[in-house]
Amino acid sequence: MGSLGLSAAEDCGGGGGGDERRVHDSSVDHHGRPPLRSATGSWKAAMFIIMIEFSERLSYFGLATSMMIYLTKVLHEEMKFAAKNVNYWTSVTTLMPLLGGFLADGYLGRFSTVLYSTIIYLAGLMVLAISQLAPRLKPDHNLHLHETLFFVGIYLVSVGTGGHKPALESFGADQFDDSHATERVQKMSYFNWWNCALCLGVLLGVTIIVYLQERVGWGAADVVLAGVMAASLVVFLAGWRFYRYRVPEGNPLTPLVRVVVAAARKWHLELPADANELYELKPQNIKKRLLCHTDQLRFLDKAAIVEHGGGEERCGAWRLATVTQVEETKLAMAMVPIWVATLPFGITAAQVSTFFIKQGSVMDRHLGPHFVLPPASTFAFAAIAMIITVAIYDKVLEPYLQRLTGRDRGISILKRIGVGIAFAIVAMGVAASVERRRLRNPSPADMSVFWLLPQFVLMGVGDGFALVGLQEYFYDQVPDSMRSLGIGLYLSVIGAGSLLSSLVITAVDHVTSHGGRTAGWFGKDLNSSRLDLYYWLLACIGLVNLVFYMVVATRYSYKTIKAASRVVDDKAGDVECAAASGY
Repeated sequence: MGSLGLSAAEDCGGGGGGDERRVHDSSVDHHGRPPLRSATGSWKAAMFIIMIEFSERLSYFGLATSMMIYLTKVLHEEMKFAAKNVNYWTSVTTLMPLLGGFLADGYLGRFSTVLYSTIIYLAGLMVLAISQLAPRLKPDHNLHLHETLFFVGIYLVSVGTGGHKPALESFGADQFDDSHATERVQKMSYFNWWNCALCLGVLLGVTIIVYLQERVGWGAADVVLAGVMAASLVVFLAGWRFYRYRVPEGNPLTPLVRVVVAAARKWHLELPADANELYELKPQNIKKRLLCHTDQLRFLDKAAIVEHGGGEERCGAWRLATVTQVEETKLAMAMVPIWVATLPFGITAAQVSTFFIKQGSVMDRHLGPHFVLPPASTFAFAAIAMIITVAIYDKVLEPYLQRLTGRDRGISILKRIGVGIAFAIVAMGVAASVERRRLRNPSPADMSVFWLLPQFVLMGVGDGFALVGLQEYFYDQVPDSMRSLGIGLYLSVIGAGSLLSSLVITAVDHVTSHGGRTAGWFGKDLNSSRLDLYYWLLACIGLVNLVFYMVVATRYSYKTIKAASRVVDDKAGDVECAAASGY
């Protein structure tokens, strides 16, 4: 750091220090003190958190994968309207985490957000169970009232998911200290094993829970889901002594706005030739991680120009920002094109829980003479493929790539996401070919459901790359104070993708049916529809978007974290600051 930057830090900075036995990453233990590394965090805490994620995914997919069947068979909705309702619900459920993440980071804290949202989630499951079990509320007695309670229940689940998902996943990742070499590597595995637990919940949700729905009753399945969720809440609370907590610091967006305002107020100033002259605090004076300067979006650097004279006013938060605050703002702005470029992947992912499941419902699902596979259980193909993919990636592929490249991560996060997007495009092409074959079959109902296996497996493999990569990207690359909101951004890719899927269905139906005057691509059932052409359309959209994604990803600069004279680079491992700035 140049002399100007140091003197400015002394004028406007603060003090710090710490015991090596404790974790100094702004987290606290249940007494509000810096946590003891040996007694808190790491896997001893993460296992409690992963267990409640398992139960939440069990509940969510037990409901989500059967919803298309429930809406068409129990509530008697047409296929295209049922698909839209599923997509709207999925959109709300996966966009709500933006609000939940904002509240968790800024006001409630992640632990409290998980607690409150799980209670709301449990209330939704109980409403669904009551609507199935109470005689006067059953669909055959009062369809309208039952439908109302059904939607109240599933949208309570949406609200609960809105707080549960972003806060829980980021709370789990908070148990690992990025500045500690061992824990940093453990956190990379955390996201992989988090998704294995997630997929195990999905697998049981689309097999055992769906079997209960089909053979015992929807009410019995809802009771089981509510019971498992209640038990997991008890388990989560049992780990409170082992957790590392983050104290909320207020609106997480305010520091970003301050940087923009400070840069705008100093628009007339010239940037110094040496970036070391920009204002930054000394590392030993604060607990917060400091970031290296990058050359992207340089107009924001003006917020860190030190103005001499004018007293304390020129050191105010709305007038002067640190290099770290400027870089955090750059990271947030650089995420926008990445987010946009992953939306078509979200559209393809929406097909798995809607049209893929519906395809399975009209095909031969017999496994032997006495057992018929429930339609929603076909989702298990994708879940198993994702579990296997994540396990192979974590235990085989990533170690090999680490040895090959010399990097902690093996390949960059964005490359991992790109591989997953490519698999999803291939899955759409395969799905189109299978559906075309089914439509040409003289007896479509006799065609085995296992013809759908390749498209489910390809989507599962794609999820193993893209979804895990998106989780890691939006957690790691956001400012430290916005990590729950970062998980919300990841989930919003799926939510916005589902919403866009509904809009694409509406637009395609309007165009191909000439405003409803002729038969379009979406008829009243699959046999009168042209789902194959719709899949080819999504494959073409995905292919064009992949080119856009590659352009955006290659220009992206990863977060580089200072650690004394070195930095931790989230793409490559430990590199010198000067080298890291070139990414």
